Amino acid sequence: MLKTNFQKGMFTVIVGIALWFCPMPAGVDAKAWHMFAIFVATIIGFILHPIPIGGVALIAVGLTGFLKVLKPAEALSGFGNATIWLIVGAYMFAKGFIKTGLGRRIAYIIMSKIATSSLKLAYSMAITDLIVSPATPSNTARGGGILYPIVKSLCTAFNSEPDEGSRKKIGNYLMLSTFECNCITSSMFLTSVAPNLLVAKLAKDVTGLDISWGTYALACIVPGIVALIITPYLVYKLATPELTQTPEAPQIAKDELEKMGPMTGDESVVLQAFIAALAMWATTSFTGFNATMIALVCIGYMLVRGALVWEDIITEKGAWDTLVWMGGLMSLATGLSKLGFIKWMAGGIAGSLKGIDPMTTLIILALINMYVHYAFASLSAHVSAVYAAFLAVAVAAGAPPLLSAIVLGVETGIMGCLTHYATGPSPIFFGSGYITQPEWWKVGFICSILFMICFLGLGPIWWKVIGIW
Repeated sequence: MLKTNFQKGMFTVIVGIALWFCPMPAGVDAKAWHMFAIFVATIIGFILHPIPIGGVALIAVGLTGFLKVLKPAEALSGFGNATIWLIVGAYMFAKGFIKTGLGRRIAYIIMSKIATSSLKLAYSMAITDLIVSPATPSNTARGGGILYPIVKSLCTAFNSEPDEGSRKKIGNYLMLSTFECNCITSSMFLTSVAPNLLVAKLAKDVTGLDISWGTYALACIVPGIVALIITPYLVYKLATPELTQTPEAPQIAKDELEKMGPMTGDESVVLQAFIAALAMWATTSFTGFNATMIALVCIGYMLVRGALVWEDIITEKGAWDTLVWMGGLMSLATGLSKLGFIKWMAGGIAGSLKGIDPMTTLIILALINMYVHYAFASLSAHVSAVYAAFLAVAVAAGAPPLLSAIVLGVETGIMGCLTHYATGPSPIFFGSGYITQPEWWKVGFICSILFMICFLGLGPIWWKVIGIW
């Protein structure tokens, strides 16, 4: 077992070198194979974390240019990609929600209206998550930065602490339900978790199709809302809290709102920018505006009005870290595609599936894509490793390109439900102490079945109605 960062780093390097020098398969040229070797080593580095993944990506980009696998401009092309800057922009929206307290205010307003039972409390968290998710491309920032502190304070208010005597009073249920709903919202918008935008970029590389923010949101809104309606109740049945009625919760929320005082000018500015961005993102197919430019203009508005200051921008480490690692990853993925490796691999796999119905092939790929995530500790690493290849295989087998891109893409958020290490918010909620590992894996697996039914059972019916396929 690799225990130290040095051992992890050496293993990553050895794998890359071994692939680089091993005999190339027929039909693959040297540059394509060498690109593949660097890519595989990069993904292993993302999984093992010998150094932060931004550092891994930076080294990989440098090697592709230094070893002349790609030209310098090609190796750096990912950093100028508009999709990357849309992620950066959405991080700034998240900063505004957290800094001004607007996210907390939304949660407490909803709680004050409906949260008279533990089930309704869970729904208030789900509704808050849904409202905030389009502008928070980090499910960790949304789940851990906005929702978790509120849920934890509620647990304490109801004397439910992370000990065996009281954790099931309400904490166990609220933590599980809030997390599972966070996975659903992560699949509903291109800007609700960073890897979704990577999905859109890879889909364009493989199929040539542009998946707009509006198209993705329209595709996911019906299955996503159905999943959000069912999940708190399902988790309620799987982890029924001892405290079922919470008549004090609305007053707790009102007390918190009173402490916050009236909506501040900064909150108002963030809300205005958020609503404007949502309206323009949803209508890009009609207006022709670029989603990234919309985000940057709205951030400019928040800067001019003082809701954000330049220090907020330059100190938002999550945004710039994502810019580095995802920009590098996009360069590598584009290089793989441009050099013909993805096409070659897809052709080989599709050939082995010859005779299988295209839609059956897509279903098989979707199931593998979902449950192979047990082996990943990052949504981004998962998407980077398999999405382009699986999509290329589905298209080569004859499945409709846009349908295939959506089917495999919507799994990006929901696959995070499976384990306590599957995605960023997992360790936060699991680390609260309210949920045991067996409970987490049991509820996660059952919820994964529900999510698959909603997104890949109900989803295609809705997608047929709106013309996705």
